[in-house]
Amino acid sequence: MWSEPVRDGSLSAEVATWTRRTRFELVNRLPLRFATHHPQGMAFAAGRIFLTTVEVLDPPRPLPDADGDPARRTPGRGRGHVLVIEPDGTLAADLIVGAGDAYHPSGIDHAGSLLWVPVGEYRADSRSVVYTLDPHSLELTERFEVDDHITWLAPAPESGALYGASWGSRRLYRWNLDAGAAVHESEVWDNPSWHVDFQEAQYDGGSRLICGGIAELPDAEGAKYELGGLTVLDFSARRIEAEVPVPVFSAAGHSVLRNPFVLTRDSDGIPLLHVAPDDGDEVAGTEILTYRVVNSVAPSQPSGALREMTGTMGPA
Repeated sequence: MWSEPVRDGSLSAEVATWTRRTRFELVNRLPLRFATHHPQGMAFAAGRIFLTTVEVLDPPRPLPDADGDPARRTPGRGRGHVLVIEPDGTLAADLIVGAGDAYHPSGIDHAGSLLWVPVGEYRADSRSVVYTLDPHSLELTERFEVDDHITWLAPAPESGALYGASWGSRRLYRWNLDAGAAVHESEVWDNPSWHVDFQEAQYDGGSRLICGGIAELPDAEGAKYELGGLTVLDFSARRIEAEVPVPVFSAAGHSVLRNPFVLTRDSDGIPLLHVAPDDGDEVAGTEILTYRVVNSVAPSQPSGALREMTGTMGPA
């Protein structure tokens, strides 16, 4: 159930075939019976579940004339956590991360030996501290700071690259690292997609990433509707390869892709989507939900070929 994802490009290729006909069948529900606050990122490593979450003690408040700009608000006050969870849902460790105003841990990934954990200020265009976490010893190491709010990180150990994104994934980053995780240079480009704001990403080999997230859109009554979806991104080509909505909702009414996700396969090779969309103080608390993804076979399509008319039409 909690096996680490393969990184051979097959998962992103499969996501690229999903449509609005794809079904998501709930096959497991793992309730977490401890304080989980506001979950942000999730990864599977060393036979355990790693869940980042932010405990908000004093929420950020908009500055005068902020006009909805997420960068123009107070930093607030809080505490960042990496929760280490056993396969049965019990808490093995609660690791505190962050420094000063940077208390918001975000999306994480594990490919190779270390988990990469960004912890930023709870506002856009700010700063982040980046940690690595050894999933076996649980040793946390501060690696570097970034002059931006980093909303997820995903390492590519075979190339020495580290992928990431800004608040809402409006800017996409790739840093080149050496063996000691020191940054040598970075590449950045603007995300061309406005389908959803990527909250989490999973490296899938080459320069391909599977990104998940939501867009908060107004409904007919002026309330908010969460559109959830997945995106396949080729960073080197600077191209969005596929986007698909995921119209599945949690007990609290959130899109299941509100924040953390991990995509794996079961023993039969069927994709499993693992998510943790709800906060600890919501109706059912935080649950890790697992969905089996069933992709409907597309019917044969008309070719669009033209056929010559054999008769003529005249006046009646």
